Amino acid sequence: MLCLFEKPNLLLRLEGLAVFGLALAVYWHYGFGWGLFWSTVLLPDLALLGYLVNARIGAVAYNVTHAKILPCVLAVAALAADNDLLISLSLIWFVHIGIDRLFGYGLKYPDGFKITHLGVIGQAGHGVFGRYSPCTK
Repeated sequence: MLCLFEKPNLLLRLEGLAVFGLALAVYWHYGFGWGLFWSTVLLPDLALLGYLVNARIGAVAYNVTHAKILPCVLAVAALAADNDLLISLSLIWFVHIGIDRLFGYGLKYPDGFKITHLGVIGQAGHGVFGRYSPCTK
């Protein structure tokens, strides 16, 4: 079990699973609508349209919508306002981020879509990629 804590990439993916599972369980527990869930769960991926401009803008747009900062702010504001719609949207956002991390889609570097904080997509475990080292050691 201790060797698990020597593998940051695996830990980050398991953390994604935990975020996904917790957010989905809370969403289900509170009985929020599944129509809303399925119609909004992929909305953060609209940030990928930034890559049509260039890789830098695409990376920034992706990172803004796939870091946990904004859904945390939304959740706190929603709880303070006792707004169920905003609470449900923040949970859906966490579900999206969690599943992305689980599948290895990390935050992006401006050098290209496949270069993430989890390594290069599609090449995990195959060495060091320039200045971008996958979190496997």
